[in-house]
Amino acid sequence: MAQDISVDGGRLLSRLDRFAAIGATPRGGVNRQALTSGDREARALLASLGRERGFALRQDAAANLFLRREGANASLPPLLLGSHLDTQPTGGRFDGALGILAGLEVLETLEDAGVSTPRAVELVAWTNEEGSRFAPGAMGSRAFADETLPESWLEARAPDGARLGDELAQTLRALPDVPLAPLGARVASYLELHIEQGPILEREGLPIGVVSGIQGTRWLEVTLEGASAHAGTTPLAFRRDPMMAATAALAALQADVMPRDSDARLTVGRIKAEPGSINAIPERVRFTLDLRHPSQERLDEMDALVRTVCEREAERARCGLHVRLLNDMAPSAFPEAMLALAEAACTKAGLANRRIVSGAFHDALFLARKAPALMLFTPCRDGISHNEAEHVEPRFCVSGATALLETTLAVLCSLEG
Repeated sequence: MAQDISVDGGRLLSRLDRFAAIGATPRGGVNRQALTSGDREARALLASLGRERGFALRQDAAANLFLRREGANASLPPLLLGSHLDTQPTGGRFDGALGILAGLEVLETLEDAGVSTPRAVELVAWTNEEGSRFAPGAMGSRAFADETLPESWLEARAPDGARLGDELAQTLRALPDVPLAPLGARVASYLELHIEQGPILEREGLPIGVVSGIQGTRWLEVTLEGASAHAGTTPLAFRRDPMMAATAALAALQADVMPRDSDARLTVGRIKAEPGSINAIPERVRFTLDLRHPSQERLDEMDALVRTVCEREAERARCGLHVRLLNDMAPSAFPEAMLALAEAACTKAGLANRRIVSGAFHDALFLARKAPALMLFTPCRDGISHNEAEHVEPRFCVSGATALLETTLAVLCSLEG
C-alpha cells in the first residue's frame, strides 16, 4: 500500500461547518439529538457524500449507517472506523461529528490517491451514542456488539413522549435506498477519533492522545422514604426527613471519594424531593449517582461505600432506603499492540502524543468486545464538551484526521503481516 498521502484539511473543515449547520443553536452549538429530524438530515447528508464517492451503503436494525470502501479481498473482515452524529440538547459542533468526518476523510483520501487496501475500510455512524433523548447511551454500538436490539429499548420514551421503536422505524425509512443488513458483523479492528472532553492535552500542548482505555461507569438511583409533615410544626425528634438523610450522605461521599482518590469520579446529576412543597418535609427524596473509575475493584468499593453511607444516614433519619442499579459498564483496556501501532503512526506523522485514559464512555468500549479497538483524542478548548461553547482548533481537527489516517494504514499493514 502507498502511504505517502495526506488528508485534505480544507475539505474536512468545510464539512464540519456544513454538518454543524444541521441543528445549529443561536449560541453556536448544535441540538441534533438521536433519531430526530436533525439526526435524519445529518445521516442523509453523510449517505449522499458516501454515495457520491461510490462507497457502498447499508444500515442495520439499530439504524447504524455504514459506508464501505472495498478492498482487494471482499471476504476479509473490514477495518472499521466510527463515531456518532447525535448531540446533546445544547451540544457542540465536534463531539461525534469530528470522528465521523475524519473517518470519511480517511476513506476519501485513500480513494483520491487510488490506494488499494487488502481489505475493506468502513465508516459507521452509530445510533444514539449520547443517550440524552433515549436511554441507554451508545445504543447502536451495543446492539451491534451484542447482535441484538432488546425489546425493552424499543419501548423507551423520550421526554416529549416519543417511542424509540417508532423513531427508529422512521429513521430507517428516511433512507429508503440504503439496504438493511443484519445486526453485527465480523470486524478486524476498530478505530475511533474523538475530542478529549477534558483539559489534559490542551494543558500539555499535545495534538494527540492515544487512549489506553476507558474507565468503568456505574449509575445508581438512590431513593429515601420518610414521612411528609408540616415544616413549621414538626420538631426534629418527630421528623422522618429523607432530605436530611440525603444531604448528610452526599456530604460524606463528596468529602471522601474524590479527595481520597484522584482517579475516582462521583457526580450527583439529578435530585428530586416529593411532594416538592416549600413548607412541607418531603416524603421522598430520589437522586442519581454517576460513579467512574479505571479500576473495576475500586468501582466496586465505591459502590459499596455509597450503600453503606446511605444505609447509615437513612437509619439515623428513620427513613427507608432503596438503591437501584441503572447502568453498569466495566472498564476497558485497549490492546498494547494497538497502542504501539498508533504511537508509531503518530510519531511518523510528526504528531506529539501521550497515552491517556478516557473519562467518558464511547462506542469503542463496546466494539472492544468484538475486535481489537483503539481511540485517538484531539484537544478541546478548556476541556469543555456537552456544551455550546465546545471548540476544537482547526489545526487539531486536521491533525486528528491525520493521526486517524496514519493509524489506519499502520493497522492495515499489521493485519496483513
